[in-house]
Amino acid sequence: MIVLLFLITKAITAQKTYSISSPNGSIQINITAATKLTWSVTRQSQNILAPSAIAMRLQNGEVLGDNAQIISTKKENIIATIPALFYKKDMIEDNCTQLTLNCKGDYGLIFRAYNDGVAYCFFTKKKDSIIIQSEDAEFNFTDDDSAWIPYSNDPHNGDKYQCSFENIYQHIPLSQFVKDTVAFAPVLVDLSNNNKALITEADLEDFPGMFLTNAPSGFGLRADHAPYALEQVQNERNPVQALVTKRADYIAKTEGRRSFPWRVIIISNNDKDLLNSDLVYRLASPKRVDDVSWIKPGKVAWDWWNDWNISHVDFRAGINTQTYKYYIDFASANHIDYILLDEGWSDDKDIMRIVPAIDLKEIISYASQKSVGVWLWMGSYPLDQKINEIFTTYSKMGIKGFKIDFMDRDDQPMVEYYYRVAKAAAENHIMVDFHGAYKPTGLNRTYPNVVNFEGVHGLEQMKWGHDDQVTYDVSIPFIRMASGPMDYTPGAMRNATRDSYRPINSMPMSQGTRCHQLAMYIMFEAPFEMLSDNPNAYMKEQESTDFISSVPTTFDETIAIDGKVSEYCVIARRKGNTWFVSAMNNWNARDISIDLSFLKQENYQATIFKDGINADRDATDYKKEMQTISSADKLNIHLAPGGGWAARIEMK
Repeated sequence: MIVLLFLITKAITAQKTYSISSPNGSIQINITAATKLTWSVTRQSQNILAPSAIAMRLQNGEVLGDNAQIISTKKENIIATIPALFYKKDMIEDNCTQLTLNCKGDYGLIFRAYNDGVAYCFFTKKKDSIIIQSEDAEFNFTDDDSAWIPYSNDPHNGDKYQCSFENIYQHIPLSQFVKDTVAFAPVLVDLSNNNKALITEADLEDFPGMFLTNAPSGFGLRADHAPYALEQVQNERNPVQALVTKRADYIAKTEGRRSFPWRVIIISNNDKDLLNSDLVYRLASPKRVDDVSWIKPGKVAWDWWNDWNISHVDFRAGINTQTYKYYIDFASANHIDYILLDEGWSDDKDIMRIVPAIDLKEIISYASQKSVGVWLWMGSYPLDQKINEIFTTYSKMGIKGFKIDFMDRDDQPMVEYYYRVAKAAAENHIMVDFHGAYKPTGLNRTYPNVVNFEGVHGLEQMKWGHDDQVTYDVSIPFIRMASGPMDYTPGAMRNATRDSYRPINSMPMSQGTRCHQLAMYIMFEAPFEMLSDNPNAYMKEQESTDFISSVPTTFDETIAIDGKVSEYCVIARRKGNTWFVSAMNNWNARDISIDLSFLKQENYQATIFKDGINADRDATDYKKEMQTISSADKLNIHLAPGGGWAARIEMK
């Protein structure tokens, strides 16, 4: 009995606990250092995260976090303001409580408690390089809560880690997460009392991205990482892409003195707050580009989605100089900043070889005369073969940006590729849109020339898919968009009800109403934003086109007004003195009220696009109206099934 008591006493003595609270006191992180290092999170005394293990396993057998010996701690309050570039607001308040734990073994952890979430990261101070075998990052919950799960899809050669990062959400209990599969972040967990926890990561650099899989407890998730890619080959079926053919038994090899990515939980007790989260941006590394004057986000007339289907012209439409001059004329006439030459303008295997039907110098010159910039699409693999030559040559020709596609991985070498591309592009004054991409983790703060990311089940899916896109449209603003901008590519002018929709590759349509599409230009964050339909379609719908072109792609202020995940969302964004307000709906018609108290003045003129009275039968039906409003007003609006509402509000 005496021996047993001694052992129990020794165990209790060895265990150390630490805690920090958010600046407003609502969120608390509790850390326990014992045999395992664990953390838990509460919000106003309610469990958000149950005790969850934290560890990093090195190949030499050392486990950072297990039996952690804390040699010193430092608690501090961070109060800062971040100037945001090309973002949904111009300034971000960065206030949190930070706890640093320095551990024996030349490593430590940093925990942060914000008013809207929590985060932690490892850091190491080792003299030599290290190999990371695996990482334990658990996210356990008290109950069998439901979650919005986007499973990894389209695996290549059975490799679940090589995927498109584009899938709809399965809204299921955590216990029903399919075993031996992975989901890509962000993942949103629906807790009791309307609390929600969105799990993602920030400042992902020189490390593989975090997938999520089922936790052993059944009521949680745990991190899973792609093993290090040892060998890759050019994909024979899609030569613009690399395929991994051999992976290591570890996830990363890296410098011994560094910080690791943040593991992030954004916490909300009101769904609408997820529409306006900045936590990933706050946690990202500061910008590494000194001169940003040449970075010009904007809208782009795009060719691929509409299959180059222009008509009533005296030349054969397609991938040729005449067609792109037509797109330039359209862009110039409608105040669209750019055109983009998508797939087909160059040889798939060699980007320096332009196809004979394209006179790129003539296209660039013609566009310049019309005050329109030119972007080029290219695959990730051929770019990597001649990255310096490509960026230098095309920058000198006058190309403004590259849409880079088919990365479809986030193992450590691919993450390194993103940073290498962003840096080389910035050195050549080239903007970048990462298509075929994993979710953003703050790279757009570090390299502001990276103006968009895909990693979203966007409008392109309507060329071939049957998924419920409308419900997805009102889910991603709360989930995927919380991690950063998304290249959804909206703007369809052929709009369909749930019954009338069908996928057509050459003449695609969208699910939901015309105003559902218009509302996306305000709702979705996208500093570089496509007009996906063809010039003829927009010229036939000039009212809609004029509204689209009037919406900025970056803003000075954003206010989340209302919303419920997968049901509806309402947001307001300000540029200068003009406000833009947007509402989107799932397939259930509903009436909502928009409180205009966010307006700063009394008298405004609103240009409103709303679902037409017959939009439930003909999804193209809409009504445009002008209305005088004030900050004291509340607008009662009706959203049709799959509907939307959009307004430009200007001072009188």
